[in-house]
Amino acid sequence: MSLPLIALFIAAFAFGTTEFVIAGVLPQVAQGLGVSVPSAGYLVSGYACGIAVGGPLLALATKLLSRKNLLLGLAVAFTIGQAACALAPDFTSMLLLRIAVAVAHGAYFGVAMVVAVGLVREDQRGMAVAVILSGLTVSNVIGVPAGTAIGNIWGWRATFWVMCALGVAATLAMAALLPRTTGSSARPAGFAREVRVLARQQVWTSLILMLMLMIGQFGLFTYITPTLLEVTGLDEGWVPWVLLLNGVGATLGVFLGGKLSDWKLMPSLISMLALQAATLAVIYVVSPFPLPMVVAIVVWGGLNFAIGTPIQTRILAWTADASNLASSLIPSGFNVGIALAASLGAATLNAGFGYRSLPLLGAVAMLVAVAVALASYVWEGRSKATPPLTAPAE
Repeated sequence: MSLPLIALFIAAFAFGTTEFVIAGVLPQVAQGLGVSVPSAGYLVSGYACGIAVGGPLLALATKLLSRKNLLLGLAVAFTIGQAACALAPDFTSMLLLRIAVAVAHGAYFGVAMVVAVGLVREDQRGMAVAVILSGLTVSNVIGVPAGTAIGNIWGWRATFWVMCALGVAATLAMAALLPRTTGSSARPAGFAREVRVLARQQVWTSLILMLMLMIGQFGLFTYITPTLLEVTGLDEGWVPWVLLLNGVGATLGVFLGGKLSDWKLMPSLISMLALQAATLAVIYVVSPFPLPMVVAIVVWGGLNFAIGTPIQTRILAWTADASNLASSLIPSGFNVGIALAASLGAATLNAGFGYRSLPLLGAVAMLVAVAVALASYVWEGRSKATPPLTAPAE
């Protein structure tokens, strides 16, 4: 792995940790800010909306800036935001701060993905995407369980102070390891061209797959802690270990997804979507039983990120000639799905269905994804279209 990719990985780990750790400390945050657990779930929705809406707007507004300077600025914003969250006096201020950090998050991943694939050969794009995504999965292996444990011992505010320190480390890593000319060789495409590439069916169908994938993941993951406590009957001390195992599965899955993306992308993607639908059905069945539930969660975590890699690789390949807007829509597509999933989850719980019903919501979404992916694959085959070349250099 090249040093620039390592720097991008570290920053991705920082952003991923602060996004996902909220699920591990959700009950403590709810109690500390004086709201219910379903209401606290809107901290996940708000963060996702900040990524989805603010990320692309910020990426477009800054497309003429040096990519390295932009990435460093986003890391600094992240660091300040974590300190502010640690000091948040009430739920409203916490929600607004999370949204502000999320805007930087969305812009970061849009830029980082393009920079990453530009650092490697064309046949290594899938693995370059996997490296960035592994920052998110390793955050689940290390960051989320550690942040959850810190929250259980010293309180949820301590978790955000640790996130602040992590932001400092990410900023220093990118300052030291990213080349000064990072991302400066490609001529930015005009806005009209950026929009036109979104009309390619491979792009908009992939965005739909993102939405479905996130419903399948975050409809349950947002409420994974209370589900494990109330449905599975685990002791609170075991929850960080379950999250750790989920993250291990996700890390293995993201690199598997990278390999499959560079091999046979669409057949692999369709197969994994179908398998994930079955896995969520299994989680529903085994959720009252600790050991089968933990095993199913590990498999579920691996598939979530294995599926995400080929979806993102496909978008980057089919928008290589005008990647700025499309790449910023990658985190947007995922996080619109996250926001929708968290909101649907909250609505389901408030309607009285209980935590056990959440995997069924995800299973339905994954079946929709299978149908969309199959239709897109057949459409692509009949049209005999090929991915575009990269944008010309200056």
